[in-house]
Amino acid sequence: QVQLVESGGGLVQAGGSLRLSCAASGRTFNRYAMGWFRQAPGKEREFVATINWSGGSTLYADSVKGRFTISRDNIKKMVYLQMNSLKPEDTAVYYCAADDSGRATLSRNEYDYWGQGTQVTVSS
Repeated sequence: QVQLVESGGGLVQAGGSLRLSCAASGRTFNRYAMGWFRQAPGKEREFVATINWSGGSTLYADSVKGRFTISRDNIKKMVYLQMNSLKPEDTAVYYCAADDSGRATLSRNEYDYWGQGTQVTVSS
């Protein structure tokens, strides 16, 4: 199995930027598709972005398209989410997840492993 640890969350003003990182353990990281999801209080966990095993294919939620960028480094076993032009509605706990199929997917139930989450708060 793989273990995932998110970092980089914090408090930022609207219009600002943050970069989230997800550090992965395990020897097969470069075979996994990776995703970012978020969950705000009282709401279901929702898809944000995903990247396939090679980094050659990405998908984004409409709400973040053009503002967020997902990337990965298979040598360092890291996944990143660069978040620009942040809005108060981006406030949530952000989770990274791994899918051993290696194929980018928006479906939450396709992911096999999850990190503990990191809080992102955007003030108005």
